[in-house]
Amino acid sequence: MKIVTYIHHHQYGCDKRLGILIDDHKILDPNLVFACDFEREGRFNPRERADIYCPASLNKLLRTRDNPHEILKEAWGLMLFLEKCGDMQLQDGTDYIIDLKDNVRLTTPLDKIETYRDFFAHEKHVATGFKKRNEPIPEAWYELPVYYKGATAGFIGPNEEILWPSYTDVLDYELELGMVIGLDGKNIKEKFAHNHIFGFTILNDISARDIQRKEMTVRLGPAKAKDFCSVIGPVIVTPDELNTYEPNLLMTAKINGIEWSRGMSGDSHFSWVEMIVHAAKEEWLLAGDFFGSGTVGTGCGLELDKWIQAGDIVELEIEKIGKLTNLVGNKRNGKF
Repeated sequence: MKIVTYIHHHQYGCDKRLGILIDDHKILDPNLVFACDFEREGRFNPRERADIYCPASLNKLLRTRDNPHEILKEAWGLMLFLEKCGDMQLQDGTDYIIDLKDNVRLTTPLDKIETYRDFFAHEKHVATGFKKRNEPIPEAWYELPVYYKGATAGFIGPNEEILWPSYTDVLDYELELGMVIGLDGKNIKEKFAHNHIFGFTILNDISARDIQRKEMTVRLGPAKAKDFCSVIGPVIVTPDELNTYEPNLLMTAKINGIEWSRGMSGDSHFSWVEMIVHAAKEEWLLAGDFFGSGTVGTGCGLELDKWIQAGDIVELEIEKIGKLTNLVGNKRNGKF
């Protein structure tokens, strides 16, 4: 399944709603299809029941249900059943199949991120960075799947403008595979770690390179170099769609239609299972946490000595997931 979060200004309930992509033009709203079925069964409070059984927020679904994949599959089957019955709407006229042309836009597919961990798992990218400093890759890198924790408030989705902060002159994109945690866990065993993966998406971990360079000289961070903006989307693809929990997918980046980056997600030195096990040592992983793989080899301007500019169109694409497109905004003037 391909999971989205959409905004429909005329839709019942909250602005941001969980959806399942049917095709390039339509979305199934699983919360509403359950409400329709409860209504068909003659329940007094069909919408309230639907809100409990399958919340309209992906974050709430992940945080309150241990079987989100099964619930979403059930919603899909219910859609097919109700179509045969001719029940295409709730009694008040609300559709559970949403047309993307009907004043609808996709936003960040995970509507709320509990904790953001971005790893450093692609050796080609790591080697290029240390080579620029005339240093070898530290031995510890091969031993531990290290990561930093970033802010979550600045995440944006497809077709939104990338923020250019007032305090940086050098902005960079970073092509990464993202992963959403779908089940809580602590001290997770390797043989069970894959059960905690909800799905995969595209991540663009935007970086202020001049600020990052300064922050890292004091062996702390990154902080202001990263926390202002990250991009995910357009969909979250569940592992059953990929037939694996460790996908090896072609990843590319184009700037203004010209390819700058090309790599494979499977080139990661560490598996997702290893990253999950490491992060969960004596620490809770929560459903709704978000992992980044780290930049794939050639996946940023820093490696290429080429830099994005205001007004550029950045297109990150990962096979079987889709294309994440954003416009680079103008540099801010430091005022609200």
